Amino acid sequence: MAEQVDRRQALVNAAFSAIAERGFEGFRLRPIAAAAGIDHSTLHHYFPTKADLIAAVLQHVTSQFEATMHVALEPAARLRRHLGEIAAAVVERPELFIVLDEFDLRARRDASMAATIKRDEQGWRDALVAIFEEGVEQRIWSVDLDVNASVELVIATLKGSRLRPETAEAVAKQLCDLFSTGARA
Repeated sequence: MAEQVDRRQALVNAAFSAIAERGFEGFRLRPIAAAAGIDHSTLHHYFPTKADLIAAVLQHVTSQFEATMHVALEPAARLRRHLGEIAAAVVERPELFIVLDEFDLRARRDASMAATIKRDEQGWRDALVAIFEEGVEQRIWSVDLDVNASVELVIATLKGSRLRPETAEAVAKQLCDLFSTGARA
């Protein structure tokens, strides 16, 4: 069983690397199988379809951000920490965001991919909604805010910061400051 998990993860890692290095244009199953040390025909034992492997890569990438939601913190600190950790990852691990960019681009032309990404991002949206709603209840935000618009602003800003990684940390800090500079009276 452990060997099966290791081979499965090796395939996910090889597919992740292929997308990071060559985009979906370079996503070929034979080289991915070879990079994972298995025969091409064996790959289908672990991932019946190419779409299954692609979904596993997306899960692999997004799961690395789950620990950035520190639920024990108050909302403003939780938002600041979450955005700060993602911004730091933009700088330190650009390959994660290259792969996410590839997924976003593919989703614009592929309804199935768009649905997968929407499902995958829903957890992120739900966590951000919780932060903003809790902050509204506690009256900690510096502005009256529309929770859903604020969630979309955070997501759009973080996705945009991937284009200029050297600015990601300053952008995340500025965004947090816009929401939480001083408490409302």
